[in-house]
Amino acid sequence: MLAVMKDVVKRYGGLMALDHLDLNVAEGEILGLLGPNGAGKTTAIRVLCGLIGADSGIIEVFGQGQGVNNVNAKRMMGIVTQEITVFGELSARENLRYFGRLYGLRSAELESNVNRVLDFVGLTEHAKKKPKKFSGGMQRRLNIGCALVHRPKLLIMDEPTVGIDPQSRNHILESVKKIASEGTTVIYTSHYMEEVQAICNRISIMDAGRVIADGTLEQLVGRIQHEDTIKMTAATPSNALTEDIRAISGVKSVTTGENGEYIIVSGADSGNINRIMEVAMRRGGITNITAAKPTLEDVFLTLTGRKLRDDDGGGAL
Repeated sequence: MLAVMKDVVKRYGGLMALDHLDLNVAEGEILGLLGPNGAGKTTAIRVLCGLIGADSGIIEVFGQGQGVNNVNAKRMMGIVTQEITVFGELSARENLRYFGRLYGLRSAELESNVNRVLDFVGLTEHAKKKPKKFSGGMQRRLNIGCALVHRPKLLIMDEPTVGIDPQSRNHILESVKKIASEGTTVIYTSHYMEEVQAICNRISIMDAGRVIADGTLEQLVGRIQHEDTIKMTAATPSNALTEDIRAISGVKSVTTGENGEYIIVSGADSGNINRIMEVAMRRGGITNITAAKPTLEDVFLTLTGRKLRDDDGGGAL
């Protein structure tokens, strides 16, 4: 394993941010790290990078014990934070030179790496411009470039596509896949489920400071393969219709939304879609109904009881 966290505990006062966390990162993979707000993802990343210490547990990277004083391990890592960390008054090229020097690059190697990264993130034509004049997407790409300039063995990306346009998001996702294909291991956190599905080889789901599920997309979905999700729009939604559907044998949950929308979780191959249609027709009819197999979002909701993007105002831990 390239990185291992075993039985790691981190507290902030009375708050348990990491609760005996176990997390493994295999060399060459893109690991998606998912969790609702406050799950402990950012704290786990900070501990793994050696930015903060853990209260207890084992943390190893590149076969070395990791800690706040392990400079050698830090030089082999790159981190893309949620916040833009480039200097607005320096040009794109000057930013890359600055971060390259921090990692010990000098002279010809520094210039070669800077030119390579400018091309990689699509900013060669803007190398002399200051990022304070860049779009949000261009700033994000430069932010990634600064984490790549020293050719890290492990790249950690914490919400790298927040607040950017779809074109820049697609550019970043394609870049991540290319980074991994060239031998860099990537840990990728996101509040966009579709991003994780598109690029990650393996997914770890965190909640309450620990990993509660881990595996490939297919393995995770297989955990709830015994369920179907039925989406229906009722012509005349009512409490009576909701209760009638809940009373059908095999129906596990019924969630109602706006404009007559119903989301019904039922046992797979139960034939309940026909029974639901019969009930709905007696209660005023339906305008649309579909049945689908579970998705990663369904897995996440089942395991955590929350959506990935909760607007609960919780802080990042």
